[in-house]
Amino acid sequence: MMLEDNKDITILSIESSCDETSAAVLRNTRVLSNYIAGQKVHEKYGGVVPELASRAHMQNILPVVDAAIKDANISKSDLDAIAYTRGPGLMGALLVGVSFAKSFAQALDIPLIEVNHMKAHVLAHFLDNNAENYIPPSCPFLCLTISGGHTQIVHVKSPLEMEVIGSTIDDAAGEAFDKSAKLLGLPYPGGPMIDKLAKEGNPKAYDFPKPKVDDYNYSFSGFKTSVLRFVEKNPDAVKNNLPDICASIQSTLVDYLLEKFFEAAKDLGIDQLAIAGGVSANSEVRDKLRLAGEQNNWKVFIPKFEYCTDNAAMIGASAYFQFKQKDFGSLDANAIARLKL
Repeated sequence: MMLEDNKDITILSIESSCDETSAAVLRNTRVLSNYIAGQKVHEKYGGVVPELASRAHMQNILPVVDAAIKDANISKSDLDAIAYTRGPGLMGALLVGVSFAKSFAQALDIPLIEVNHMKAHVLAHFLDNNAENYIPPSCPFLCLTISGGHTQIVHVKSPLEMEVIGSTIDDAAGEAFDKSAKLLGLPYPGGPMIDKLAKEGNPKAYDFPKPKVDDYNYSFSGFKTSVLRFVEKNPDAVKNNLPDICASIQSTLVDYLLEKFFEAAKDLGIDQLAIAGGVSANSEVRDKLRLAGEQNNWKVFIPKFEYCTDNAAMIGASAYFQFKQKDFGSLDANAIARLKL
């Protein structure tokens, strides 16, 4: 398939790595549509059940794709490529998106583009959502990617060249938020509930330890254990001082995340900092990053809430840059649950 260098590129992108089925249509980096179907079935289990997630994706993917195409006011013949999340993620969930994308691309005889989910979170900052005067970060910049499954400090040298300079050695930050919330008896997903209650509490009311890990890496398993021990020893505090506990937990986690991130920025001499992933929606992460930007004369980039959690628009952003480099996928490619950035 040949396109003129200056021709607009229209891509349908599909995201199905966990518990949200999403489809988007992008023209270059401009978002024409972005549909997300969530899965409430997991709430009563207190976390994502992989088999149930796969079944829900199979039910949702066709209507979500259909809605994305119609809302973008295009026809299937206008599409130049189909992009999909190859990994990382839940294998069964990924396979639904991979299989649909392959079939659709083959039927339309257009290229496939395999996208790394974590790279896409970073590239959400390049989405053009008709925001006035929005200028994306220029390379190089640092991005702290924080979600339920990953925690990484990424040195972004170009949209297609990234290096992970720090990551968690065990659990992810989002998982630490959600597990702490579950231990406190809060409903799933717990991270937003902790954020909400923390606004009413005193962040210095209780001490929780910050794990000590070398370099720019993180660890959260020990932190979760400390919350468990606290809950076991202080049932009255959990009952009577929940906002203070949530504020203390959140303050400790956010400071821990940002301290390493800021250290990396100073060591590398980089003055452009971005955040991405579901936990980047956390109000304290956003507020403290903005404050640090003002204090250190850094430019900070914070995604719109709709692009923090898993969504297909970010998959389309990555696909756009890959398309320009003719980085096309194969019908033989399969999902990779532990795909590296």
